[in-house]
Amino acid sequence: MTETPTSASAATPSEFAVGHEFPAFERESGFAHWNRYAAVNDEFIGIHMDDDEGRAAGYPAAFGMGNLTWAYFHIALHRWLGDDCRIVSLSTQFRGAVVRGTRVMVRGTVTGTRTEGAEELVEVTLRAEDADGRTLAPAAAVVAVPTGDASTGRETPDGTAAGHA
Repeated sequence: MTETPTSASAATPSEFAVGHEFPAFERESGFAHWNRYAAVNDEFIGIHMDDDEGRAAGYPAAFGMGNLTWAYFHIALHRWLGDDCRIVSLSTQFRGAVVRGTRVMVRGTVTGTRTEGAEELVEVTLRAEDADGRTLAPAAAVVAVPTGDASTGRETPDGTAAGHA
């Protein structure tokens, strides 16, 4: 299983430039992840747990939950922008099944930014794709990143607490 390591540091403002591609999040999808996800959501459905059921539904094997791919988008954004970011909106379309054994990669590109109050709003296009580069789910998100002013109590870019010298 390959995963992007968790980072304690958030992205720097230079990473908000239009066209910037953030580091990919990767996950080999299969029963281990699906069972944990199913346990949390009480979603023990045969097509997600049994290859024969997946084949009966017209797929080559069992396949993952669409909402787990949705969760991968959230993970990718938080790993890139840090735990203090807030996902304002996220939309996606599921275009391909994540069949057991598929390596899912979430990639994203900054498409716009704007400042609103104490936050930088970062607009991103994302895609979940398989190892062959086929798009499983395109997505778009707007993520609010604190800029560090006195109203937030967060650190400013120079490392001082906002509102303090």
